[in-house]
Amino acid sequence: MSERPVRPFAVVASLVGGILVGDELAPSDGVIAFIAALVFGFVAATLPASNPRIALVLIAIAAIGVGLTQRAHRGLVETPLADAVAERHDAVIIGTLAEDPDGSRFSTRVLARVKRVQFAERFWADADGTQVLVVADDEAAPRLAVLDAGDQVILHGWFRPLELYDERYRWRHAVGRFDAHDLTAFKGPDSPSMQIANEARNLVLRGTRTLPPTQRALVGGFLLGDTRGLPDEVVESFRSAGLSHLLAVSGANVAFTLAMLGPLLRRAPRTIRLLATFAALLVFGAMTRWEPSVLRACAMAACTVLALHVGRPARATRVLAIAVCVLLVLDPFLVHSVGFQLSCGASLGIAVLSRPITAKLRGPQWFREGVGTTAAAQLGVAPVLLPVFGSMPLVALPANLLAVPIAGPLTTWGLTSGVVAGFLRPISSGLVALVLLPTRLMADAMLGIADAAARVPAAIDLRLALAISLIAALAILARRGRMLRRDALVVPPR
Repeated sequence: MSERPVRPFAVVASLVGGILVGDELAPSDGVIAFIAALVFGFVAATLPASNPRIALVLIAIAAIGVGLTQRAHRGLVETPLADAVAERHDAVIIGTLAEDPDGSRFSTRVLARVKRVQFAERFWADADGTQVLVVADDEAAPRLAVLDAGDQVILHGWFRPLELYDERYRWRHAVGRFDAHDLTAFKGPDSPSMQIANEARNLVLRGTRTLPPTQRALVGGFLLGDTRGLPDEVVESFRSAGLSHLLAVSGANVAFTLAMLGPLLRRAPRTIRLLATFAALLVFGAMTRWEPSVLRACAMAACTVLALHVGRPARATRVLAIAVCVLLVLDPFLVHSVGFQLSCGASLGIAVLSRPITAKLRGPQWFREGVGTTAAAQLGVAPVLLPVFGSMPLVALPANLLAVPIAGPLTTWGLTSGVVAGFLRPISSGLVALVLLPTRLMADAMLGIADAAARVPAAIDLRLALAISLIAALAILARRGRMLRRDALVVPPR
């Protein structure tokens, strides 16, 4: 019975292990690793069900991870722009913005896929969609900052290698940096999906324009994960309070989107419902710019809907493992994304620990479920937070207990009121203010909770966490030892 939930995560562990090994090897096409995977898989298929067979399967999966990662690293090295980046060539590029620009009137940063490139006014050459980090300054910065993901641009500047802080963009498949000093032309996206996504995104945010800037940016973070307008001190308050996950789109947003779609598809055939659900997930993912947490949530939702469609509902742990494996196969560099790690950790914690923790608590059902889910999520992200940030706020649990009940209504009413207010703006500003009043009050409450919790200095650091874990492990071992000794006692017959 205990093997069922273990096997999927053994597959995940093997795949992740292979990806990490592939990071240490030389870039290549991965053929040797893929051949090794085929050999191990073939040998495993010829064996009866046994531990050696499972071990061979896991080795084959690890080899697949090695091959995929070597191919991904090769894509960073062998590109049409490799020489231009190494030699810092001046160029003109035609590209598509891969995300929303982040910046100000002085400097703007954005990932872009380069379609074509021109060096020194020579002929245009194809760049095959190679990604670069665009850093714009001078007059190009404010003009680039107002564009959206999917927009097409013509930029003048020069290439250079990624250095220091910018090297992290390698994990997002950027092969170099392009310092742009001029934006000469731009137009909207060619992709119909991006056109729909941008229109839907603008519709959601249009009605919130009358809110104060901070509250409006907070609502944008809750609805779409867009925190670019939030002041740095507010972002730091949410991080210090353990509430930063609320600013990232997660499974709750996906569930709400599918719940709104449900009544419209209730009478539709099953296949139409399935296809419409997948289409909604694609549009929602594009609206939220496919952040790592969105990828995880949408992949899990797709797996769950597909399992229900074929009549094979699966446990949350199995769905999570399948979603993670699919995403890592598509992009092995996701394993280095802290956002992806936190999202997966929180999901795993809730799936595995929320029910046992809730069962151990006393009190009303709503209180036990709230504490159980929050504590499980915090325990799930602890293995990521402690090594990466060095500490974890102890105030996170009570802060989440206060904030999470507001997050749901803020997301739901924020979306509804934003759309309604967008239609009412030309009619009456008074009605717009009335519709947005609950949104503003909830946003103010959320900001107040984050600010108050961030002022609590207590935190648990890595050393303390290790000490607590060691004490807990020793206590469990000692308890099991006492139980085994009791079980070993022999009661003499009367």
